[in-house]
Amino acid sequence: MAGPPHRIVVIGTTGSGKSALATRLAHSLGAPFVELDALHWEPAWTAATPEAFRARAEEATRGPAWVVAGNYREVRDIVWARARTIVWLDYAFPRVFWRLTARTLRRGVTREVLWNGNRENLWEHAMLWSERSLFNWLLKTYWRNRREYPFLFTRPEHAHLEIARLRSPRETEAWLEAFLRFALTSAPTRPGS
Repeated sequence: MAGPPHRIVVIGTTGSGKSALATRLAHSLGAPFVELDALHWEPAWTAATPEAFRARAEEATRGPAWVVAGNYREVRDIVWARARTIVWLDYAFPRVFWRLTARTLRRGVTREVLWNGNRENLWEHAMLWSERSLFNWLLKTYWRNRREYPFLFTRPEHAHLEIARLRSPRETEAWLEAFLRFALTSAPTRPGS
């Protein structure tokens, strides 16, 4: 049996690769993958009520092991309090911008179905001034997250968290390899052993 159950939250600005990394981690660890976007967005891009969203996050993170992808402030007190590790994909703005562009184009062209039947609309995202544009969201949150996260990590209620701040895909791959090597080979400590 591997080490203790893992409860990991992958955070980062939109387009940084949170879901992709969290999916890989969950699969490698044999843990449930929780995508906060899927809990938040209902059909027709309607946001869940705060009560419904919090109830879903509470239920999804009740188990002993999971990997969450997402940054939502509305459920941070639930998710971070239960987590053991925060993985922050803190990539340079140009890298995140180009990743978001490639992902948005792919999803728009293929008409990929996302959460609850939703699909991205290329025209909406191209309107940078629109609140519905992911590029607008990127511009609003990228620098705010870089200021806010280090402060949040120092708060007493987050003292239990291990923080991995990863600044490039190469650093992320190295961290992932080392983390999984340790996680999958370390046995739990047993009394008397």
